[in-house]
Amino acid sequence: MSQQDQSLIGRLAVHYKMITMDQLAAATREQSRQGAGKLLGDLLVEKGLLRPAQLSQLLKVQQQVQAKQQALTTAGKGSPEAGTRGEGAGRPAPPPAPAEPRPAAPTVAKEPQAAEKPRPQASPTAEPSRAPAGGVQRAPSDPKAELDRILQAAAGTGVSDIHVHSGAPLRHRANGRLLDPKGEPIDAAISEQMIFSILSDEQRGLLRDRGELDLCYTLSGVARFRTNLYHQQRGWDGVFRVIPPEPPTLEQLGLPASFAKLTNYSQGMLLVTGPAGCGKSSTLAALVNLINEERRDHILTIEDPIEYLHPSKRCIVNQRSVRRHTESFARALRAALREDPDVIVIGELRDLETISLAMTAAETGHMVLGTLHTNDTIRTINRLVGAFPSDQQNQVRTMISESLRAVISQRLLPTTDGKRRVPAYELLKVNKAVGNLIRENKTFQIRSILQTGAAQGMCLLDDAIAQLVKAGTVAREEALRHCEDAKKLAA
Repeated sequence: MSQQDQSLIGRLAVHYKMITMDQLAAATREQSRQGAGKLLGDLLVEKGLLRPAQLSQLLKVQQQVQAKQQALTTAGKGSPEAGTRGEGAGRPAPPPAPAEPRPAAPTVAKEPQAAEKPRPQASPTAEPSRAPAGGVQRAPSDPKAELDRILQAAAGTGVSDIHVHSGAPLRHRANGRLLDPKGEPIDAAISEQMIFSILSDEQRGLLRDRGELDLCYTLSGVARFRTNLYHQQRGWDGVFRVIPPEPPTLEQLGLPASFAKLTNYSQGMLLVTGPAGCGKSSTLAALVNLINEERRDHILTIEDPIEYLHPSKRCIVNQRSVRRHTESFARALRAALREDPDVIVIGELRDLETISLAMTAAETGHMVLGTLHTNDTIRTINRLVGAFPSDQQNQVRTMISESLRAVISQRLLPTTDGKRRVPAYELLKVNKAVGNLIRENKTFQIRSILQTGAAQGMCLLDDAIAQLVKAGTVAREEALRHCEDAKKLAA
């Protein structure tokens, strides 16, 4: 029995719910360890996942599928690949359970899509496509053009994310909320074709090997899309975040013009923090764009993947993507110190090595901008210190007190009319008083400085949220979800 035939047996077993995808994956791994001489069907029986009678039924269905495929090929009615694009591709009727004898053997009208000749991008354990309740989308003749049409229709309409899910309808996110489903459920085979159609051969290999992949996909003249592709139990999925073709301005983001002063530092570290989806990347891009327009420096960005594109204006801008242009953030940062940068932009401070190199760069005369997933400015400092071993933390506190210039922590809150989101931010500037508290490990006292530092431009997140509620921009109920001190919202 060929490898293709064995793969078909496994997929049919999953298709008729005799085994699960996890069980099939485990059996496939076991088969690869035992060598090519071990048949998958026999292994499933040995492991107790199938009864011999069930395997016999599956072999009969497989023979019917292969006979149908051969008949179509002989009659010149099209290749097996063409069957995936036909409007009325059929699927075999389920085989009768061995415990329930039937008067006749199962009849196969047309072969299932998953039984066709495997495409290069197909997972060897992919489940055969089943039609979800309510029908599925018609198979597109050009999967890439169909995906481009979906993305183009969403771009510019206020949608922030487009979800393409196998076996589920198209979903959009706008103003932080998932909208109602659009259209019919997307068949797993169609979703797979669309997702793999935008990838290079190298990217297809990475996606198959790792099960997920980050990239940026560009529709010329429309937008860029920060993209995450991944494999889940129903098939291949993709989430596309809309990235405008031009970097935003502070005014467009609803941030105060005073933030522009933060770009005046010639060295040190400036961090933009907050939870996922709070607009960190957009704020960082706006600050980098200001530097690009007002200074004459060399800006080097290290991102995963590259989001906003920054053409060189008054500055020279070089943008590097992790895994495409460099192995890792840490490796790119080590190399950056020899590439004559004035400003280093780090997409995300993810680990100890990256944080350590960023602090070193800030101490050696570079301006470093980056993002971090923390809830407020004080937790940002604690996170930086806590990333290091305890025996190094005293030295690290001293380094942070000298190199950190400012921390922005922000949220995006929906307005009362639900038509948009507005930013609420916390801004900490590291002056002498803040630096002393960091060195003395008294960061909990920084909150009082934030409350009294309005003259220096500082702001506490709770105070910013309270101002939005007072102005009627944000509902009190929504504000309570983001505010730590509910007393700030007292009527």
